[in-house]
Amino acid sequence: MPYTEAKEHAPGQLHGIFIDPYGAFDNTTTERLLHLRVAMEVLIGRPLTEGTLILRVIHGWENGGCDAAELRHSDYPIASLEELHDIETRYRLALEQLTPWPGTAGELLAAPLAEAIRGAEAEGLSLDQETRQTPSRWPAFRHGLWLYTLFKVYHRLAYGEDDPYRTSRVRLPEGEREVHEFHLEEGEFAVMAPVDGAPGEHLLVLHPSQLAPVLTLLKDTLAAVK
Repeated sequence: MPYTEAKEHAPGQLHGIFIDPYGAFDNTTTERLLHLRVAMEVLIGRPLTEGTLILRVIHGWENGGCDAAELRHSDYPIASLEELHDIETRYRLALEQLTPWPGTAGELLAAPLAEAIRGAEAEGLSLDQETRQTPSRWPAFRHGLWLYTLFKVYHRLAYGEDDPYRTSRVRLPEGEREVHEFHLEEGEFAVMAPVDGAPGEHLLVLHPSQLAPVLTLLKDTLAAVK
């Protein structure tokens, strides 16, 4: 299928900063923590101070499950470390008190998937049940490729990933985005940013278990650049 909605390992903002962004965060790389702070400042720190950062907390997949309808999320505009700390505290207390984490189910993948399937069928495409339920088959219909790409991002954030960094370029209904994924011992998160450093909202995506580690990373990053 030609690239119309998504492309993995596409050049992004960090390619203009590092000679080899895919190796910049490897455990064997000298000054990897410095590289991480630089990347976090560009992708998270600046949007935070500019008031264009939105935190997306995802959960609902566990024990190998990955049903699109079960993925839950909550979005929070973040303008300060204090706001991020308050959200981390909210989720941590919910876990300690055995109360459900906040979040709406189905909106990230299930709802747009159902709409894409309806559109495909309206165009005369016949989709069997396996295609509907198997993410790797979603690229067979219009809008299925970007849904599959985001599915993989959310799945890696829920269950982990061996590669320390990867970037993708995704053409969403609201516009094209760079997706930067970090899977590090210091924390796992993704940032969806406007392409080529264009102005606009940056989406910081992570699992509740990563709120505390990423908060610590961001504190260290902002302290280092002062």
